[in-house]
Amino acid sequence: MKFNKVTRTMKKTFSLASAILLAGSLNVHAAEPIKIGLVAALSGQSAKSGEAITRGLAIAIDEINADGGVLGRPLELIRRDDESNPSKGLLAARELVQKEDVAVLFGGLDTPVSMAIVPLANQMKFPFMGVWAAGTPITQNGAKENYVFRVSAVDEIVDEALVQYGIDKYAMKKPGMILINNPWGESNEVGFKAALEKRGIAYTGIERIESSDLDVVPQLSRLKEKGTDTLLMVANVAPSAQVVKSLEKMNWDVPVVSHWGPAGGRFGELAGPTADRVHFIQTFVFTDITSGKGGEVFSALQAKYPEIKTTADVTPAVGIANAYDAMHLTAMAIEKAGSTKGKDIRDGFYKIDSYEGLIKSFSQPFSKDQHDAIGPNDYVFTQFVGDQISPVK
Repeated sequence: MKFNKVTRTMKKTFSLASAILLAGSLNVHAAEPIKIGLVAALSGQSAKSGEAITRGLAIAIDEINADGGVLGRPLELIRRDDESNPSKGLLAARELVQKEDVAVLFGGLDTPVSMAIVPLANQMKFPFMGVWAAGTPITQNGAKENYVFRVSAVDEIVDEALVQYGIDKYAMKKPGMILINNPWGESNEVGFKAALEKRGIAYTGIERIESSDLDVVPQLSRLKEKGTDTLLMVANVAPSAQVVKSLEKMNWDVPVVSHWGPAGGRFGELAGPTADRVHFIQTFVFTDITSGKGGEVFSALQAKYPEIKTTADVTPAVGIANAYDAMHLTAMAIEKAGSTKGKDIRDGFYKIDSYEGLIKSFSQPFSKDQHDAIGPNDYVFTQFVGDQISPVK
């Protein structure tokens, strides 16, 4: 009798233990995902930028999830198209934060869109990670509590590099600026002026262009008449292509040193056969001899996206690389935070010691006074060779 009672007790205990283990296993597999939001250009002439960012995030998320996720939970990417429009970008950001409850929001190519989102991020205390837009005020926004971080170029640092490149490569003495007429252009005007003044170089003039311009010969003609020997250009794909076509129309063989706007879309196709005259800055570029971490990421891209056959098919690489590193750094911040609360994640970024990234080896990439992880030594100059972005030889 005693034996039967003990046996029944053992069976109950075993069944209870099994149920607890099964429940635990089910909870791990059914863990609520941590949502990651993306607001970027997914349509229009800059759609390639949104595609590149998406791919960089997706590869990083696959790696993180395969390694157990973050805080025992998988990451899930949710995207919205800003159509390169600040108002639409702001609405999309609100939706992702308030309705989708994303833990972190990633931004896209356009500085005006990011600038529209920045006040919302700081007001609502949600981390906003920039991976392309380079406007200096995005991170240096004056907020007492700053929730905006970036793994991307920074205009004032880029402008220093562009001016020095013009001097070293072309013996530039009389530069002229041709800038997109928006906050991104304004940000770079300030940076260019500071970089030129530091070197005792006077600029010949500043001309504005619009995204809708179909011909910029008048602006370029004014710069030519003033003896401009090098153009410092800041614009995204379409207006940059119009500059190249207008230069060809004028038969003006002047060097063009550019911010990375041409990399955001179909520049090689839109600008035509002289697209290679534009030398522009990047943080990373895949090459045919890519090895190490770059080779691993390229192989992962090929496996996930069968249409990628060669490195020419991953243009623009900068969006992929910036997003990939930013996602891994963000996952580290959430892990160190131990929660998905905005303030905790923000403080988690400050606790990151090091990360062996695709762009570089990051060492204490963020602090309360420094929200930009990319510095002045992290750039490479490139040009279009056909439809492929290649390092300038």
